[in-house]
Amino acid sequence: MKKLLLASAACALVASAGAAQEVKLGILVGFTGPIESLAEPMAKGAELAIKEVRDSGALLDGATVTPVRADTGCIDNGLATSNAERLIADGVAGIIGGDCSGVTGAVLQNVAIPNGMVMISPSATSPGLSTVEDNDLFFRTAPSDAREGQVMTEVLQDRGIESIALTYTNNDYGKGLADAIKTNFEAAGGEVTISAAHEDGKADYSAEVGALASAGGDILVVAGYLDQGGLGIIRAALDSGAFDTFGLPGGMIGDSLPANVGPDLNGSFGQIAGSGGEGIEKLTAMAGDAFDATSPYTPESYDAAALFMFAMQAAGSTDPAEYGPKILEVANAPGEQIFPGELAKGLEILKSGGEIDYVGASAVELIGPGESAGSYREIEVQDGKNVTVKFR
Repeated sequence: MKKLLLASAACALVASAGAAQEVKLGILVGFTGPIESLAEPMAKGAELAIKEVRDSGALLDGATVTPVRADTGCIDNGLATSNAERLIADGVAGIIGGDCSGVTGAVLQNVAIPNGMVMISPSATSPGLSTVEDNDLFFRTAPSDAREGQVMTEVLQDRGIESIALTYTNNDYGKGLADAIKTNFEAAGGEVTISAAHEDGKADYSAEVGALASAGGDILVVAGYLDQGGLGIIRAALDSGAFDTFGLPGGMIGDSLPANVGPDLNGSFGQIAGSGGEGIEKLTAMAGDAFDATSPYTPESYDAAALFMFAMQAAGSTDPAEYGPKILEVANAPGEQIFPGELAKGLEILKSGGEIDYVGASAVELIGPGESAGSYREIEVQDGKNVTVKFR
């Protein structure tokens, strides 16, 4: 099977720039599972960038760019890897994804590396992905949770929180984020009364909440998923009266959480990767009423797609071995700054031998192993909605 995939990929990725060339980009995110409410706007963000470039005709002398969707289930390694194999067999030239950290690591090790395929994740944030041996095939427009631990500590301190109970989803994402929060909060003088895992998909979280309540804390920080275990933990905590205010890291930020919990969530707060300024304003105007461009990891998805196409243009090739090394070049200075809606302009600059500094919708700056430097929106739930109260 691996030989078949390699052969299929090799045939599909031969670079022959021209008007008849079709370039496929896979969009591999969790259309089902614990963050499914975030997946649709993420996919639409990536597809908006693809449409912008396709309509311009500016990529590789008129190449047609086509998105191909596939599901990870967020936490289903088997589904994610099989769908990634299908994408490669279908001839994609790059994969936007995965989404959740565990499946992203599984796809990287089992599919992308063996097939020499580049991945750019808009949302996989586990610190473990910073040091994985990836053959320079993996990038992410989202920052590492090592950075989020620092930011959450700042948020907690600014709000006068001295002690927290901490629960996390029992996987790579949850463990890495919980460790980052605990390490940073304690280093700043805060107290973590308990750090306990929870499983997704349970009907009853009363036992977990009982242990968290016994440990106490000013608030309960829930490093989980907004459409599964994290939601269950919050409901159980509110039902029992154990906690009335919650700290919400990235996996808990989304419109579905306040909608599902109701007014009792008002006053809870947290942070999600994101930035203000010209880039997100332009993307929001472009999206209009079609989708919410400010939905978590949607700007990062637009940017991931754009980086693929800019790197291909810079290399004059859709072969991952050729364009992969160009991703850091087009993402960072020096060069002319490029924002959403200006992808054709960036492609023309690259075609003429110039340089670009892609800023995009999320203030793209890739550092270290090719991951976002990390800017965040501080969120507070007010009147049933997630409101951005500060940028960090």
